[in-house]
Amino acid sequence: MKVVRVQVAFKTGVRSIFQAILPNAVLPVRIDSRAVSDVYILGATAYFIIYIFLFVLGGALMTLFESVDLVTAFSASIAAVSNIGPGLGKVGAMENYSWISTPGKWMLSFLMLAGRLELYSILVLLLPATWRK
Repeated sequence: MKVVRVQVAFKTGVRSIFQAILPNAVLPVRIDSRAVSDVYILGATAYFIIYIFLFVLGGALMTLFESVDLVTAFSASIAAVSNIGPGLGKVGAMENYSWISTPGKWMLSFLMLAGRLELYSILVLLLPATWRK
C-alpha cells in the first residue's frame, strides 16, 4: 500500500464530510498543491477498499483454517498482504509460519502475491474476460 493512496483515500473522506456540510462547495483533493483527478481518486479509493477487504477476508479464513486467536489470524493476514514478514501472536518475531496447514499456506501465499504484484494485476488474472481474448 503506497502512502499516496492512503493520503488520497483520507483526503477524499475528509472532502466528503465537508461536502455534506457545504453541498455546493467545490473542494478538490490536492496532493503537493496539485488537484488530483477524479479517475485517480476512484482508483486509489477502490484499491484501498480491496486492500482492506483482502485483509479482513484473509484474517477470517485464517481463523477458520487454523482455529487461532484473532490477533494471530489478522496479523498473519496483514503481514502477508503487506509483505512485512513477522506478525503478532503465533506468527510473531520469535515464531514462524511452519505450523500453518496447507490451506492456510495457500491462502497466505495468494495474499503475498496479491500484495507484492499489486492487487489489480492479480485480480485481473482471476477475471474470465482476461482469458477469453
